[in-house]
Amino acid sequence: MSYSTQGIPGLPDLTHPTELIQFGSQVLQASLLLVFLVIALGIAIALVSFSLRRYQSEQVFFVGEWSIRYSQILKGLQHLTVVLVLLVVGFFLCSTLSNRYHHWEQAKVAQVAQSVAGEKLEQIAPRLRYVTQQPFTYTTQVDGKIIKVTDTQEVSRYLALSGSQIQVKLDQNTDVQGRSNIYRADYTADYKIINRLKDINNFFFEAPPPNGYSLLSNYKVERDQTRLEPNNPGEYSFPFSLQPGAETNFRVTYQAQGGSRWVYDSAGQLLSNFRLTAIANFASADFASGIVPNETKVDRRSTEFIWKFDDNVAVRNPFGVFTNTNPIHDTGIIPRLLLLAPAIFLWWILLLYWSLPMSIKNVAIASGIFFACLLTLTYLSRFINAQLAWAMISLVLLALTWGLGYNRNASLAAIICTIAGAVLPVFGLLVPFSGLTLSVAGLLSVIWLAVRHWYGWYSLQLEDTVH
Repeated sequence: MSYSTQGIPGLPDLTHPTELIQFGSQVLQASLLLVFLVIALGIAIALVSFSLRRYQSEQVFFVGEWSIRYSQILKGLQHLTVVLVLLVVGFFLCSTLSNRYHHWEQAKVAQVAQSVAGEKLEQIAPRLRYVTQQPFTYTTQVDGKIIKVTDTQEVSRYLALSGSQIQVKLDQNTDVQGRSNIYRADYTADYKIINRLKDINNFFFEAPPPNGYSLLSNYKVERDQTRLEPNNPGEYSFPFSLQPGAETNFRVTYQAQGGSRWVYDSAGQLLSNFRLTAIANFASADFASGIVPNETKVDRRSTEFIWKFDDNVAVRNPFGVFTNTNPIHDTGIIPRLLLLAPAIFLWWILLLYWSLPMSIKNVAIASGIFFACLLTLTYLSRFINAQLAWAMISLVLLALTWGLGYNRNASLAAIICTIAGAVLPVFGLLVPFSGLTLSVAGLLSVIWLAVRHWYGWYSLQLEDTVH
């Protein structure tokens, strides 16, 4: 199984049964430990009170004081337990969402890559082959003596094409699954040949069909408007005679289908009087392999690329046309945000605790709203821009946070805490300038706490009331 289907390696995912069972067992162990600590503290207070039963005044003072402290500890433990439970559950929720979003992003990238990857229609330039006799020397043994023998052997050599006028019309379609692109190529090429050799007049015109085709039709080779047939079926080598100094013309035509690109490969030959015109009758067409065309003509429905090489130009890489896809930007942002979301949640809750009275019910409701907003952002960002999505969700979050206050001042304090502790940090992880935005959020948080507690500029008027 690939990493793209597993999600982020090493990150817990509650959709996996084994990890869910392991998480449940760990939560049960932690809960039992907390219960034992609370019970042990109560038993310790009871034992101290029992030991002071003979001293009524000390017992009353001790029991009264520690009863109040024990009640405060229990109340604080309730809040701490609720926050820790919400934090842990939120972490596993966010890690699961992060895994799901990472998997979705990788599947999206793989789908885009598959639409332009795979086989390609690659047309190799034809070759003009001739056979010549070449002398060679070897040694042999005759009657116990080593003698040197001079002989001749047939060697294939190639004559450069004198001119190439090529036109290919490309149409695009999709395969049955609708995943990758298929090209339909209508190819016409005229090649000019001049025999510049003095003692050679027999040649082979080798013009293979394109590599990577799934369907090839109407393939034919013509010499001076006369169709040629190969000596052996399935071979694309056509013998002909041409006197020294004479010239002739060949035309190659076919219709092919396959691949998701069309390229022309010079096969290491020097290109002279070369012109390739590729007409792409579909949108998002672009030139391939970085060989910039000399001319590009864009129409409403098609794009025409023209390559011209006048004299002895060597082109190492195949060049042609492919379908350009829109780049996938901002991958990995939402998974990173989800992994850091529990820390943002903890900071926001602490700001609320330090700014206005909070009940357990309000903490639970506020945490539910926060993680529900993140869940909405996770799936809404698949369809629209994540920054715009969070801007709309933030309005809902601020409107709901207004209800945390028991009066206007408390509601404004909750709004300020939400902006500084939740809205800006999340927004900062969605924009390119994350460090600057997070710094502004942190500065706003400490300024608010200083104004609230040190200078008394903002009073809630009912400090210790819990509704």
